[in-house]
Amino acid sequence: MTNATRDRRQLEAALETNLSTGLTQAQVKQRQGAGKNVLQEERPPSLLQKIWRHLSDVASLVLLFAVGLSTYLAVAANGGWTKTIVIGSILIINVVIGMYQEHSAEKSLAALKKMNRHEVTVLRDGQPQIIDATQLVVGDVVSLAGGHQVPADGRIFEAEDLWLDEAVLTGESEPVKKTAVPVAETLEIGDRVNEAFSGTGVAQGTGKMVVTAIGMATQLGSIAGMLNRTKARATPLQKRLNQLSARLTAVAVAGGIVITILGLFFQNEPLADAMMIGVSLAVAAVPETLPIIVTISLSHGVGQMAKQHAIMRRVDAVETIGGVNVIASDKTGTLTQNQMTVTKVWPANGPEPLSVGETVDSTDVSFLMWLMGLATNATREKQGDDWVEIGDSTELAIIRWLAKAGHSRAEFELQAPRIGHDPFNSKKKRMATLHQLADGRQLLIVKGAIDHLPLYQTESDRLRTQQVHDAFAQSALRVLAVGYKYFDTVPDVPLSDLEHDLEFGGLIGMIDPPRPSAIAAVEEAAVAGIRTVMITGDHLETAKAIADQIGILKPGDQVLTGADLRQLSDQELLNRITQISVYARVSPEDKIRIVSAWQKQGATVAMTGDGVNDAPALKAADVGVAMGITGTEVSKNASDMVLTDDNFETIVAAVETGRSVYQNILKAVEFLIGVNFAQIILMILAVSIGWGAPLIAEQLLLINVLADGIPGFYLSREPAEPSSMKRPPIDRQTSIFADGLGQRVAVRTTTFIILTLGIYSLGRFGLSPNVPAIGTTMLFFTLALGSMIDIYPIKQRSPLTIQGIRRNKALNWGVLIAAGFVLSVALVPWLQQAFQVVSLPALNWLVVAAAVFIPSLVLEINKRVRNTGRQQQPMLEED
Repeated sequence: MTNATRDRRQLEAALETNLSTGLTQAQVKQRQGAGKNVLQEERPPSLLQKIWRHLSDVASLVLLFAVGLSTYLAVAANGGWTKTIVIGSILIINVVIGMYQEHSAEKSLAALKKMNRHEVTVLRDGQPQIIDATQLVVGDVVSLAGGHQVPADGRIFEAEDLWLDEAVLTGESEPVKKTAVPVAETLEIGDRVNEAFSGTGVAQGTGKMVVTAIGMATQLGSIAGMLNRTKARATPLQKRLNQLSARLTAVAVAGGIVITILGLFFQNEPLADAMMIGVSLAVAAVPETLPIIVTISLSHGVGQMAKQHAIMRRVDAVETIGGVNVIASDKTGTLTQNQMTVTKVWPANGPEPLSVGETVDSTDVSFLMWLMGLATNATREKQGDDWVEIGDSTELAIIRWLAKAGHSRAEFELQAPRIGHDPFNSKKKRMATLHQLADGRQLLIVKGAIDHLPLYQTESDRLRTQQVHDAFAQSALRVLAVGYKYFDTVPDVPLSDLEHDLEFGGLIGMIDPPRPSAIAAVEEAAVAGIRTVMITGDHLETAKAIADQIGILKPGDQVLTGADLRQLSDQELLNRITQISVYARVSPEDKIRIVSAWQKQGATVAMTGDGVNDAPALKAADVGVAMGITGTEVSKNASDMVLTDDNFETIVAAVETGRSVYQNILKAVEFLIGVNFAQIILMILAVSIGWGAPLIAEQLLLINVLADGIPGFYLSREPAEPSSMKRPPIDRQTSIFADGLGQRVAVRTTTFIILTLGIYSLGRFGLSPNVPAIGTTMLFFTLALGSMIDIYPIKQRSPLTIQGIRRNKALNWGVLIAAGFVLSVALVPWLQQAFQVVSLPALNWLVVAAAVFIPSLVLEINKRVRNTGRQQQPMLEED
């Protein structure tokens, strides 16, 4: 025997409770030891696991090796601790920044979860109490009313016109009528009509339930427990940076081996010195500040998106959202306003249907409004600055229609108080109310589907009514009809016996209208190369109409129902996936098939959802987007991004921010590795020629960490390129060096190789009698200042202007600060000694001052040549 089959006495015995007085405080205290009524999230990683995750990328592993080797040399060969301290500090800073940003994102989500906590009314020791839902225990007696969220699983033992919205579990949009009587045992949630389930909502009515399961033992909890089996894919940025790091590692290892061999066998260097040169090369090969710059860029994106009403749960998802090329969006509340609205009305036998807004002065419309308002159970009340609405979405549309015309249900009921009520029945598809009129008569009003209203009409009137009804339906409007009948004296019989031969009152047509912002956002997404797909549990015609209005449904696109989808094999769906723009009457379980099919096509998919059953699809998607207002805790925990305004426009804004972040990371890669490659080749060529190592490790660290690192940090604040949302997304398989980055890096690397070799040889042999220190000093300042200044042609793809230079003030300050550090090495004696530089004559400084601008000039010329080529390319193709 299960709880569904037990009567009141058997329930009390099985759950050891009293349904009239509730649990005692002693019972509550005893049962609280079993745990709280909360969903257990996946066990968070330990502190050591978090640290290792930030150290396990290839670039960090190379630096770890460099730390180990420099430590060994410091101990074994008395090589000094400078390298160990500096490289180790870089690693520690990177880990701290990454963990701090993850903690900030977790705090934002925790604040959002705190906002969603709710209180419940529970009966204990015979007294009603209001407690936090997390404090519920099995056996508690909980009161339910319209607008409440069910806080736990329970068996209903009292129900008065009680309807629950179970869409979060079943995907069914229609509320379910609940009963208090025992039913036959069944496993299907939709058939367990005397049970309530955690996370579902009370659409209307009142009732009481006794808690039978809490936390992870609930139906909600069982789905939450399955989420750990669904794994998210690595982000495109992770893959690209890992590939880049692998390449740099290969270069560093090969270069280290080569330069060590050259030092040992051709320069007769001691082993310790040869290995020291190898460490210097490793330092030159790895852009130490790139992981930090990437983290700062992503974190800056997190902050920007939070201002746009999008909370990022994973920092790296900031970049992934920028690469999205398919957005699979729910309809209700995301693309639409989530407010059923009366848009068309047709008073009884009127000439033509009227649009709402044109009709407030019509007597016939006023009478239709009066009938509809009286035959409504929904309420809308002002509480503080907010309107609190309780009731079915259809009836709330009527209440809002009244409010727009300056009326209310309460006003109408003062004129005609309700004295009887026959509630809505899903079989009859209508409801009835009885009202007392001031003249002594009674008025019966019946509201429902036109084909279930027993109207008294002539054949011509019936045909005209059906015509208007079908026209409304074809426009994807939800149609309600109303009939009425006057009585001098109402017979003492049930109201259902009086529901016949009704006068026709009219029709109203309702729809959840699209958000105006969603229409513009879908168009913007299309320009950006992003396909928007609608997935909804609503009816086919409604989905098509909204998709057409918003611009999702294009000529030739296909529309699929859930039933159609389930008839397709995975291969058949894969073959058709790019042709389908709208999925109607699709259950949440089907979403994961849609995500998988798009991903097999190579797409990067963002998927929206709010229900419990949406969670696996949200986790499987490249970017799972949960609704912050209507979403369940399970869907939020499975997502990468939570919308605090449930608005499609926010997703598109996040895409733009994500693209900007990714472009700024690419600019950082271009800025850092071009000089790093130049340093590697410079070191190998100089040793091969017989000049020895032209730069020591400390000098390389100063260039990489301060001269390049400090300005590089502020690339994250560079505004988005004007063309960022006018270009298609970057394919997941595209190399990080695509779209001209490889060519620009090659030009910059070549420029610095020629420049630095020339400056070193000029300083050592041309401006001094073979003094290596002069050559090294000139080389160091040219490389440090030149690689810092050329951030300006890198930071924007369009030709550089004065306005462009001024645009990022933080970057300008970063350059000035870094330049100050570098120049202090030339001016402060103990820094000169630490970094092994010497004082230069004025002529040498003039040469350096001219040389530092050469890379920027070359890059700017290269940019303009490439831009000219791009502009001429379409003309050549047309020719």
